[in-house]
Amino acid sequence: MIEKDIIIVGGGAAGFFAAINIAELNPSLKVAILERGKEGLQKVKVSGGGRCNVTHAEFIPSELIQNYPRGEKELLGPFHQFMTGDTIEWFEKRGVPLKIEEDGRMFPTTDSSQTIIDCFLKEAKKHNVEVLYNQSVTNLSPRAQSRGFQVNTKTDEFVCEKLLIATGSNPKIWKLLEDLGHTIVQPVPSLFTFDIKDERIKDIPGVVALNVEVKVIGTELWSEGPLLITHVGMSAPSILKLSAFGAIELAKRNYQFDIEVNFIRKSFDDCLELLKIFKLELAKKTVFKSAQFDLPKRLWQKLVLASEMKDETRWADLNKQQLENLASQLTQAIFKVDGKSTFKEEFVTAGGIDLKEINFKTFESKLHGNMYFAGEVINVDAVTGGFNFQNAWTGAYIVAKSI
Repeated sequence: MIEKDIIIVGGGAAGFFAAINIAELNPSLKVAILERGKEGLQKVKVSGGGRCNVTHAEFIPSELIQNYPRGEKELLGPFHQFMTGDTIEWFEKRGVPLKIEEDGRMFPTTDSSQTIIDCFLKEAKKHNVEVLYNQSVTNLSPRAQSRGFQVNTKTDEFVCEKLLIATGSNPKIWKLLEDLGHTIVQPVPSLFTFDIKDERIKDIPGVVALNVEVKVIGTELWSEGPLLITHVGMSAPSILKLSAFGAIELAKRNYQFDIEVNFIRKSFDDCLELLKIFKLELAKKTVFKSAQFDLPKRLWQKLVLASEMKDETRWADLNKQQLENLASQLTQAIFKVDGKSTFKEEFVTAGGIDLKEINFKTFESKLHGNMYFAGEVINVDAVTGGFNFQNAWTGAYIVAKSI
């Protein structure tokens, strides 16, 4: 039987961040991380294409919470305790300066996730945090005689006074927590791209429309932002936001639904009026070769051909029907979504421990004293851009302070 003051199950972002802060705030505590893999911090490693998208440059809690489809209300208080600015300061104090990119995402100035991993491993060692690998937890149970917990792994038995679960989206751990009386909201994917087979986007992967509006037909779901055409369909922030905020609704539809894309963010009528002006001003030019509305040329040409014109059709020769067809393709193009693909390796799920069962002042379980949660093990998830990590840092820091 191995005795520790604090056991942290899960050697990911939240687990390491909590362990380091606990050990720093109270050096007399014996802190151990149990990680099921042969190395930890795997999500940190692949995040942001291997650069680690640490957080997002949003410094107002009420604005920050709007990026969380699940957890918006609950995270407002915690973000007043530990926020983006605190994250930046924490890393900078430990020799890891961050930089802000144009879209607000923040990365280490080295552009390498290894910098973050090295920082965590160094800090864990410095503060005597024991990190035990290949420790797959098989059982969690409150101890009858004391206030602590027993944690069994495939090879060892541990006891501790306080327990932090920071295992991310791990169905086996959710099952153990369910056995302890916690409600688990069934997980569904939350960040994914849309699979679409359509002549209008065939053979033009890599094309980006910078400012579109996308609606899921038959729902209230809509979003705006850049749209990227990929080999299998559509991606980029406008689609990923829909996937996050629509995670549960789209899962119910088995990822078969229709979207309406407004490529130019103008109404059909306004667009039609502008096309009539182009018909006069560009009379002798071919429609196919004169892209408008700042649309990428290859996308414009696909939409022109879809409007029942030939590539030699001149603006002067457009009839009323062709003008309306083009206005419709530009402002209300319907695409059939038939399935989803994981967004890079960043597999994020909606689901986890029901938020009603957690005290968000401390991130402690309302069912079991001295049991805490941080990161994606709870039913909190965010859009892409560093927000999921900010939830991990905030939860882990508050747990550390509570402990």
